[in-house]
Amino acid sequence: MTLEEAYNEFMEELEEYYEEEKTQVEECTVCLQRKLPIKQKDPGMFTVSFCFGKVKGRALCDLGSSISLMPLNFAKKWEIRELDSTHTMEIILADQSVLRPSGIINDVLVKIKDLVFPVDFVIIDVEED
Repeated sequence: MTLEEAYNEFMEELEEYYEEEKTQVEECTVCLQRKLPIKQKDPGMFTVSFCFGKVKGRALCDLGSSISLMPLNFAKKWEIRELDSTHTMEIILADQSVLRPSGIINDVLVKIKDLVFPVDFVIIDVEED
């Protein structure tokens, strides 16, 4: 058997495996949901408790947001590692003003309840309230 034939056979077996998995999941979903779940309102913005290093608090979550922002003074205060460059990034705010980030911090581990997530934070220089 050539390497190409072995590869093709492997890919066929893999495809069969995924089809079987998909069927089992679909059957299982049908078994678990005897009736439709009650439609819930869109929570919009809500808060969750978090742990960021030794800092604990509550954070505002906005389901419409697609990036995670952190104020520059917070990053400096907690001595978070060096910022990576964001030369080409611009953030257009709701009022159409343009904000240029100070940098980005990749893969910051953020704990929410019992789960830990790697989060990329865009650092912005804003005045404190």
